[in-house]
Amino acid sequence: MEKKKPMRRCVGCGESREKSMLIRVIRDTEGEIHLDSTGRANGRGAYVCRDIKCLEKAIKKKGLERSLKVSVPEDTLEQLKKELDVNG
Repeated sequence: MEKKKPMRRCVGCGESREKSMLIRVIRDTEGEIHLDSTGRANGRGAYVCRDIKCLEKAIKKKGLERSLKVSVPEDTLEQLKKELDVNG
């Protein structure tokens, strides 16, 4: 019997995909917002596809802010884009 793979919804495009196909954006216990490439870090999280376009959609639609329950500063958004470009 095949084990069921966990699914998550991208806050950018709205598509449900396997958790391993997405990257997690978290607000950690210190309030810092960054990418969690392991998917295991503590903190409030949101998932986006490993595509800069999905991250940009999530930013434009305020999906990240709703999921993380905090306003995301512009410089942090730019940092997330750079991290995704390297890690995505």
